Amino acid sequence: MRLRTSALSVLAALTPYVLADVEVTTPAAGGQIPVGTLNIEWQDSGVAPALSALTSYTIQLVVGGNEATSQTPLITCANTALFSAGSSASCVVPAGVAGPTVNGYFLQFTSVASEGGTVINYSNRFTITGMTGTTGAAQAQAVTALGGATAGPPTQNNVNNGQAAGGGAAAGGAEFTVPYNLQTGLTKYAPMQPVPPTKMTVNNYTPLYPTSAYTVATTWMPLPSIATTLTASQTMSVSSRENTAAAQSNPNPDMAKYLARWKD
Repeated sequence: MRLRTSALSVLAALTPYVLADVEVTTPAAGGQIPVGTLNIEWQDSGVAPALSALTSYTIQLVVGGNEATSQTPLITCANTALFSAGSSASCVVPAGVAGPTVNGYFLQFTSVASEGGTVINYSNRFTITGMTGTTGAAQAQAVTALGGATAGPPTQNNVNNGQAAGGGAAAGGAEFTVPYNLQTGLTKYAPMQPVPPTKMTVNNYTPLYPTSAYTVATTWMPLPSIATTLTASQTMSVSSRENTAAAQSNPNPDMAKYLARWKD
C-alpha cells in the first residue's frame, strides 16, 4: 500500500510537466477590458516545453465555454508571429463581434514546436466591456453554466506526439480549432462553417481563421504530404412537419383562361 501511494504521488508530481508552456499574464483572470485595443502579454510557464523550444504562434480571441463545440473564434490577434520577436502582442477588438458576456472571453494561444507539432494554451477568462454585438445562444449558455469561473479550457499538447502532431490522434474537438496552416502530419483538421444567424448584426466582417499561404506552380510539384483532411461534424439539427393548411381553391374562370394561355 505504501509503495502504491508513493507511485501515485510521483505521478501526480510529474503530471503538470507534460502540459503547458505559455502562461498568459495579461489580460488577468476576471479582468474588465474595454472594447478597442487588447494588450496581450505572456511568460514561460516554467514547465516543458519551454518557450525556447517553440518557433511561432497564433493568437485568437474566443468567446464561449470550455468545450470546442461551444466556442466561437472572433478575431485573430497574431498570425504565425515569431517568439523571438518578444512576449507581447496587441489587436483591436471591434465592438460588434460579440455581446457583453461576463467572463466569456479568453485567448487561444497556438504554438508551433521546433521538434514538430503544436501546443494550444488558453488564457484565463475575462470580460470585454462595451460590446454591442450578439453572442450565440450556445456560447452564452456554456459561459453561464461555468458559474463565473475564470479558468480557461485545458491545454492541448500535441508536440512531437506521433500522428497527433498538429492535430491529435483522435478527433475530439480541439483539433479543429488549430489554424490549418499551423497543423503538421499526415492528417489535418478543418472546422465546420458556422450556421448563419437569423439576422445581420455586423457591418464589417472579420475572418474566423487566417488565410493559408500558397505558391503558384511553374513546374511539376512534389507529391502531396497530406493524406487526409477531416472536417468537424455539424452540430446543428433541424426538424420538419407536414403543412396542415387547407389547399386553396382553383382560380376563377377568368384567371384560369389567363393562365391557360401560357401552358404551351
